[in-house]
Amino acid sequence: MDAPVPLAAAESRLFCDLTQSWSEVGGGVGTYLRAKRSHIIENTQHRHLMVLPGPRDEIEESRGGRAITAWIKSPHVPFSPHYRLLLRNGAVARALKRFAPDVIECQDAYNLPWAAISHRKRHPQAALVAGYMTDFPTVYAERPFSKAFGAAVGVWAGRTCYDYCGRLYRRFDAVYALSNHGGGNRLRSLGVEPVHVLPLGVELGAFGPQHRDQDLRHELGMRPDQPLLIYVGRMDIEKRPDIVVEALRKLPPELGAKLVLLGQGPFKEQFEKEADPRIITPGFVTDRPQLARWLASSDIYVSAMANETFGVSVIEAQASGLPVVGVNGGAMLERVKPGTGLIGPIGDAEAMAANILQVWQGDHCAMGERGRSHVAGEFSWTHSMEVLFGEVIPAAIARRAQALQQADVPGRSPLARA
Repeated sequence: MDAPVPLAAAESRLFCDLTQSWSEVGGGVGTYLRAKRSHIIENTQHRHLMVLPGPRDEIEESRGGRAITAWIKSPHVPFSPHYRLLLRNGAVARALKRFAPDVIECQDAYNLPWAAISHRKRHPQAALVAGYMTDFPTVYAERPFSKAFGAAVGVWAGRTCYDYCGRLYRRFDAVYALSNHGGGNRLRSLGVEPVHVLPLGVELGAFGPQHRDQDLRHELGMRPDQPLLIYVGRMDIEKRPDIVVEALRKLPPELGAKLVLLGQGPFKEQFEKEADPRIITPGFVTDRPQLARWLASSDIYVSAMANETFGVSVIEAQASGLPVVGVNGGAMLERVKPGTGLIGPIGDAEAMAANILQVWQGDHCAMGERGRSHVAGEFSWTHSMEVLFGEVIPAAIARRAQALQQADVPGRSPLARA
């Protein structure tokens, strides 16, 4: 294989991101794509195209045509009003044909990767990159099928979806996971090689203990000796906020703990109907300074999500100086280092409550400080973009050039020169 060449030394290219997982109000993929666009526009000579689901078919261009967004009219996802289902592969194909990107990156595993693969058949010089952002075989197949039809059917459904992942991702020129436990090891077991690890980032200047607001705590009726727990993310069965709520209710009443749930989803309405004064549900907080204020004003970040592929909200909480109580699964194994919090059994609210109590009664401030130091040393958007543009994308371009050379396909020279 030709050695990857740093993209800074290459001619101007058009990079494309193609995804279902876009929300105007947050989400890990959206945060990543905004950081990627900012990096491309501010630090390179390249251009950036995003093909995204939206309320109408529309092309938006800015920054002298270097930032392009192709909105494809798409319906809302049921029970998730901030996300849409981009099912119109024909419209996607027309957008790709119109702009002819040099590299196409997909962040989901459903119909859109096949649109990219189909485009490459007609334009074989286009390099394809896939990001494993969601452990969907477990979250959306094995777990719900097990609940509805029994464990044997659930295991079969999960295995079938993982087999599909292997067949899909082996077609790409480069594949990355966000962590080893959050997908990388699984993809390798399916014969996908190599699998790069692309750590996401956090804006350290935007999050930190300095944003702690005693007035906010006072508004919530919190004394210094009462722990304020917080969770940030969708409130659906995938994220399991119900386990976090159950853990809160298993804490000793005299502790005076309260729980802030920042996000939307089916569980939010359920929690609000229960009218538990210990549970605070402000909804989505789209303003980043407000999110930083909520996190820094809390004491412990709590999550029961067992299939995190990375955990952006976890590192934002750690950047805010919070210890983390999580579960023994997915990327949480890599996010919660010894001395920065505790992880326990999956789906066990009683064990989670015990861990919350142990963290609170221990030196939780020191745990939070260690967590922030760990994040500062490992996770920045600068480092994330260095890995993406210095390792992952050059590897995809080099592999595509090699494939064209082996197939002797006309038009290979632009990539071969990369």
